[in-house]
Amino acid sequence: MNVKIESSWKEKLKNEFKKDYFVSLTGYIREEYRKDQIFPPGKLIFNAFDLCPFDSVKAVIIGQDPYHGPGQAHGLCFSVRDGFDFPPSLVNIFREIESDMGYKPYFSGNLQRWAAQGVLLLNAILTVRARQAGSHRGKGWEEFTDEVIRILNNEKDNLVFFLWGAYAQKKGISIDRSRHLVLESVHPSPLSASRGFFGNRHFSRCNTYLSDHNIDPVNWR
Repeated sequence: MNVKIESSWKEKLKNEFKKDYFVSLTGYIREEYRKDQIFPPGKLIFNAFDLCPFDSVKAVIIGQDPYHGPGQAHGLCFSVRDGFDFPPSLVNIFREIESDMGYKPYFSGNLQRWAAQGVLLLNAILTVRARQAGSHRGKGWEEFTDEVIRILNNEKDNLVFFLWGAYAQKKGISIDRSRHLVLESVHPSPLSASRGFFGNRHFSRCNTYLSDHNIDPVNWR
């Protein structure tokens, strides 16, 4: 199966693309795009990978599934295209960055600037039906992104994993804490952010860890 994805990831995931579950997933997703409005646009499903090659990855933020409002999702978790209002969780992420790092990263909700520095913005589920959060849950994406996390965990050292909320924490339960820094807190959603997301200082902690391992820190602006 010829999956259109950045070349280093294509090599790492080539065996996954041959598995029965992925073939079934591909057929299901193609039919979904044919009959319904699905986000992100098909060419951006693997945008997180295309913008952050395997060798560049230094940090991983794990989300759940794409935004399901028109035009928002573009393949990067928590990120929105330029010209769209910041969703509440992203507002809270920026609020914590300002508190933690001392600057306002508010000029754009498009987080491609983070991906370009080696932050893999990975949703566990890579597609969603319009206005139906979680509508592609249990179709195979979770198995695929579990493999992505497994490969990163096993083949790289000194990554920083951001696990916000119970879903992401369960997703990252097998990460080797002796090889990587795992930062956990509640989700930045307005429903939970005040119970431990604000004040978690994850962004400065990430940069301290990277610097301590002679890796360039992330400019979170």
